[in-house]
Amino acid sequence: MVQSLQELFARRDLLYMIAWREIRIRYKQSVMGFMWAILLPAVIVSAGIIVRYGMSVMSGKPISGQEIAGITVKGLVWAFFAGSLRFSSTSLIGNPNLVTKIYMPREIFPLASILSQLLDFGVAAGIVLIVFIGARLGASWQLLWVPVLLFITIALATGWALILSAACLFFRDVKYLVEVIITFAIFITPVFYDVEMFKKWADLLMLNPLAPLIEGFNSTIVYGRSPDLPWLAYSSIIAFVSLVLGFYLFKRWEPSFAESI
Repeated sequence: MVQSLQELFARRDLLYMIAWREIRIRYKQSVMGFMWAILLPAVIVSAGIIVRYGMSVMSGKPISGQEIAGITVKGLVWAFFAGSLRFSSTSLIGNPNLVTKIYMPREIFPLASILSQLLDFGVAAGIVLIVFIGARLGASWQLLWVPVLLFITIALATGWALILSAACLFFRDVKYLVEVIITFAIFITPVFYDVEMFKKWADLLMLNPLAPLIEGFNSTIVYGRSPDLPWLAYSSIIAFVSLVLGFYLFKRWEPSFAESI
C-alpha cells in the first residue's frame, strides 16, 4: 500500500488530469453544466425536508430551522459518498483503452471519480455556506472537526471505490447492485432523520460506518457540538480497514484487468 501511495503521488498530475477530464465529459453538452453539482444534492435535501415535515405533522412538533440545516448538511455528505461509489464503480470499465494500452497506476481511475465528486461537493458546500452566513447561523471551534470528518469519509469512500471498481470488471452485475444499494441505503443512514429520534435502534443504526460521520457533521456544523468520539473511532477503524483492504484487493486483482475488461 505504501508503494502504491508513493507511485500515486509521483503521478498526481495524471490523477488531476483524468479527474478534470471526467468532469468535462460529465457536463459536456449539458445545458445546466456545473449547476448539476448543486441540483442533485438539492433534490436529496428537498426530499429529506419533505420527509421530516411529514414526520413533524404526525408528531405534532413543528420542524425547526436547525433540523432543516441538519438535513442540508447531511444531504450534501450523502450525495458526495453515494456519487463517489456510483461513478468510481464503473471507472475502469468506462476507460478500456487507457486501462489496457497505457501503463499507469490503475487506481487512478476510481480515485479520479472521487476527486471529481469532491469538486462537486465543494461547489455545493460553498453555496450552503453562503446561505448559512446569510441566515446568521452560529459558528464554533467545533468546526475544526470538519476536515477530520471529511478525511475519514474520503478514506471510507476510497476503500470501497477500489473494491467495487475492480469487482465490476469481473462481474458486470456489480454496477447494478451498487445502484440498488445506494437507492435503499439512504433509508438506513441518518440523512432524513437523526439517530436520536430512534433511541431503541440507535446503536444498530450507528453500525453503519457512514452514520457516525454524517451525525458528526451535523453535530459540529449545526449544533456546535463535538462528534460522538467512540463512534467516530469506530468509523475511523472501518475506514482504515476498508482502505487497506481496498488497496490490497485492487493490486491483487490488477494483473487480470486487461483480459477481463
